[in-house]
Amino acid sequence: MTTSFEQLSSRSRRRRAVGKETGFHSWTENADWWLLGSVLGLIALGFVMIYSSSRSIVIDDPLYFVKRQSVALIVSLGVFFLIMRIDYRRFSTYSLVAYLGTCIALFLVLTPFGSDSRGAQAWFQLPFGFQLQPSEFAKVILIIALAGFVNQHRDEIDPWRLTLIVGVALIPLALVQLQPDLGTNMVLLSMVIGLLAVAGVKGRYLLILMMLAITGVFVVLNLGILKQYQLDRLTVVLDGGNKKEGASYNQDQSKKTIATGGLTGQGLLKGPQTRLGFVPEQQTDFIFTAAGEEFGFAGTSLILTLFAIVMWRTWRIANLSADFYGTLICSGVLAVFVFMVFENIGMTMGIMPITGIPLPFMSYGGSSLITCVACIALVANVHANRFS
Repeated sequence: MTTSFEQLSSRSRRRRAVGKETGFHSWTENADWWLLGSVLGLIALGFVMIYSSSRSIVIDDPLYFVKRQSVALIVSLGVFFLIMRIDYRRFSTYSLVAYLGTCIALFLVLTPFGSDSRGAQAWFQLPFGFQLQPSEFAKVILIIALAGFVNQHRDEIDPWRLTLIVGVALIPLALVQLQPDLGTNMVLLSMVIGLLAVAGVKGRYLLILMMLAITGVFVVLNLGILKQYQLDRLTVVLDGGNKKEGASYNQDQSKKTIATGGLTGQGLLKGPQTRLGFVPEQQTDFIFTAAGEEFGFAGTSLILTLFAIVMWRTWRIANLSADFYGTLICSGVLAVFVFMVFENIGMTMGIMPITGIPLPFMSYGGSSLITCVACIALVANVHANRFS
């Protein structure tokens, strides 16, 4: 153990020395361009697919959704550069304030201050028709808050502290479920469990947490919290023959659209299913189907490769982090992206339930894009400060 600690200390000193000697005074000189390049590629493909899948929705302005997503991208870039200007370790100092602010926002969205859209009371209505979804921002805030607490007590996570951690997470989880938004809660739960696993929490405790999470989902499905159409969308994957109120329509059309693409696709803007709008919400939750039809297996393989690079580099940066707090932040971000990508693409292929989880960086939605870019900014920040 002593030898291992000395080796880690020596490696840390070498990293600091290298950082000073090579003059890494700005994050641009010390950036992970594999990570950032892959993210930019996904965002660019997202804009193309948003245009392709939405150009016939607003006849008077085919670029309507692209313009609105462009505003979100500008805000996202501002958030990215703001996060990169601050050493990530300082965020733990203000994590409690950010956590309380998020909980307040999640509560206010349930009041008349919030607005109902697509069956969920989850948005604040902003000027010019824009909306703000606080449950999306809860992802990044909860990562920062829980990573700070776990890092502070990393060698002392006994049943009492584990209960406290779960209690901290349950408050925003409960508020999100009242909207109701089971999909976002599934993302948050995966993040909490993934973060605790990296923190070294005993396996039997993690097993208990997973069992409690499964029980919680079961309770939500059976207590009437969700509306009937939401239940039908969640359970249709278990009963492919269920046609009640068109519950399986989205998934059927989604699978047909992807199959239409074949190996090389129908060509950009030439997908018949996409052009005629057979897949509902194709510019948001089902955007992967547009890529599947127009670019085929080859194009979707490129998208999956870009996501794989993002996850690989995030895991690599977690291992290169100068401290355990950075490792926890990267692990939380990784858990969020892995679950979102697997669930979103899985539901378009009919192997996962329809939960309304967007595809990171590609789906239309300002709050989602800002949150995903903020998560990447945290990871990039950890990488840029790995020598300090």
